[in-house]
Amino acid sequence: MQVDMFSRVSVVALFVLAGGFVFSQQDNGNSLLLDDFSREDGRSRVATQWEGFTDRVMGGRSDMSARIEHGAQGPALRMTGRVSLENNGGFIQMRLPLSATGAIDASGYRGVAVTARATGDHYYIHLRTSRTRFPWSHYEQKIPVTEQWKRIELPFADFVAQNMLGGGSPDVSRLRSVAVVAGKADFTADIRVRSIELYR
Repeated sequence: MQVDMFSRVSVVALFVLAGGFVFSQQDNGNSLLLDDFSREDGRSRVATQWEGFTDRVMGGRSDMSARIEHGAQGPALRMTGRVSLENNGGFIQMRLPLSATGAIDASGYRGVAVTARATGDHYYIHLRTSRTRFPWSHYEQKIPVTEQWKRIELPFADFVAQNMLGGGSPDVSRLRSVAVVAGKADFTADIRVRSIELYR
């Protein structure tokens, strides 16, 4: 069974944030679960909702769709689409704001962990903080994903600043969002994410 979330996404945001963020409720001592796609109301485990973006917001030609699939191993977010480098484009993404009121303090965690599988290898996690003030600014790390389910840990220290003045690792004491991205190549994207969390 699958639940369609988006179809041919080409708008900036398709969902309005709803609810508040209660940091302590999802923290089990070792990790903070951001989403496992199990809530029936479509919200994440931090009470916000996913947003869909493609390069069409800046004149690109990429297309995407995203949905929640319910398989034998439980629900997963599946993002598919055609990534095109035409017209200075080259990305599709699903982004999760971490708070309806701005940002969270993630300084007590070491990084982001995703349980995912995909075809192809042009997939990334993007982070936005209070320092990423322009729409094209972010911190990036490639996901070494395979066609088999695997839990992958991505340390904050290994994220690289993109389109920002100055470099360095992200200041996650003001972490605003986490995004799953396919990009930087002409290819057909197909990635499934079963969970995403912050780990200690």
